[in-house]
Amino acid sequence: MSRTPRLPSSLLRVAACTAVAALALTACGSGSGSGSGSASSGSGTVKIGLITKTDTNPFFVKMKEGAEKAAKQDGAQLMTAAGKFDGDNAGQVTAIENMVAAGVKGILITPSDSKAIVPAIEKAKAKGVMVIALDTPTEPQSAVDALFATDNLKAGELIGEYAKAAMKGKKATIATLDLAPGVSVGVQRHNGFLKGFGVTDKDVACAQDTGGDQAKGQTAMENCLQKESGINVVYTINEPAALGAYTALKAKGREKDVLIVSVDGGCTGTQAVKDGKIAATSQQYPLKMAAEGVKAVVTYAKGGKKASGYIDTGATLIADKALAGVNSKDTGYGLRNCWG
Repeated sequence: MSRTPRLPSSLLRVAACTAVAALALTACGSGSGSGSGSASSGSGTVKIGLITKTDTNPFFVKMKEGAEKAAKQDGAQLMTAAGKFDGDNAGQVTAIENMVAAGVKGILITPSDSKAIVPAIEKAKAKGVMVIALDTPTEPQSAVDALFATDNLKAGELIGEYAKAAMKGKKATIATLDLAPGVSVGVQRHNGFLKGFGVTDKDVACAQDTGGDQAKGQTAMENCLQKESGINVVYTINEPAALGAYTALKAKGREKDVLIVSVDGGCTGTQAVKDGKIAATSQQYPLKMAAEGVKAVVTYAKGGKKASGYIDTGATLIADKALAGVNSKDTGYGLRNCWG
């Protein structure tokens, strides 16, 4: 993907507000401002940047909510930016440059392109900005100071173990509705599911990419049913894809005899577990990722140590049907804590 060239230094501050044509960037003022939505020129205020893949996905909305709340509690000021679409690396590069120019002490980012974003991150770090990846690791992971994220391999294992137990020895004909080729989060969840279920890719009857989209999930499930009508276990990268699969199965009258498991644990997805559309999901906690990231930047800005390495923000298996040998919480717990 093409990258946005570095702006001349005389235009960097202007770009912080004019870049809205390319991405959603808030906190553009100078002046004192109030709350976490403005960046002050006051030297005593810690400025923090949050860059998400998009500003419409509920997962990132919750992440922003966590960052805003933590910034307010710590007296910090937050700048936020998002790409126009999932995969908008150029927009994220521009956001990093704008935030560095605005004087942030740290940047929290969910990389749209784990490899292509690295040069921009390295330039920010060279200027003393701490950079923390949220949810999605960079490639290499060491390109950032720290990673606050779900252990996606473990999240996949949890639902794989649940699906295996739920089948009770019955032969499984498996479909996997994945994310996209080479995206680390998707690869880790997929591999975790296979590990938890005790199978390999050779045992998968149909594998389709969905981009985590509900409509594409439905199409992928329709394609898999055409390829192999006997599918009885469906792994999905997230709950939108799972709901798409459910719609396709319902159209064939098969929604009650196919086991669907997923990852994310958003409120809508957890409700789908309660409603019986999804058997189980691994719940993750984006609000916690962002809140802990903000606190780490504030600590660094106030003379503390930089956060380093990988910090696991947890995953919980959510299912209303408890199975022997598989640790889980019910949807009551899941709905109280969805994406918290």
